[in-house]
Amino acid sequence: MSILLASRYGSRGGALAWILLTVGSLASLGANVAVAEPSVIGRVIAAWPSAALIGSYELLISQIRRVFSDTASEEPAVAGDENEEQAEPPVEGRARLRDHGIVDLHRAAWRWAQSNRLPDGLPSGKAIASQFERSARWGRLIKKAGLAGELG
Repeated sequence: MSILLASRYGSRGGALAWILLTVGSLASLGANVAVAEPSVIGRVIAAWPSAALIGSYELLISQIRRVFSDTASEEPAVAGDENEEQAEPPVEGRARLRDHGIVDLHRAAWRWAQSNRLPDGLPSGKAIASQFERSARWGRLIKKAGLAGELG
């Protein structure tokens, strides 16, 4: 689970997690083969569950990495009045989004809302959400959390 979580945030995971996964997988494989029928077919059948688990785990991790790399490469579109300059999250802000995930996405949305104030106040939750391709409810939650001081 540690490796899976790290993968969701664009990291490869810690050495300890990988060592424990490898040792545990090899121990399971060895134990299954050791108690198997003393024939080649029996040992292959006994080894199959461990091999299948390792393979399915790798498939899951690769899907998460692919989804993460696709979403990290997309930058949120920023639309404003045609008379206003287009505001874009700073490069360091985009790098932090990739590194720290959801919390920094919320902060980036709040920064965008603050930098795109309207004459009558902050943009609506729907406008905030549309800039980050999220639901209107998400935008309202960002606005509420930002006004409460939870987003810095």
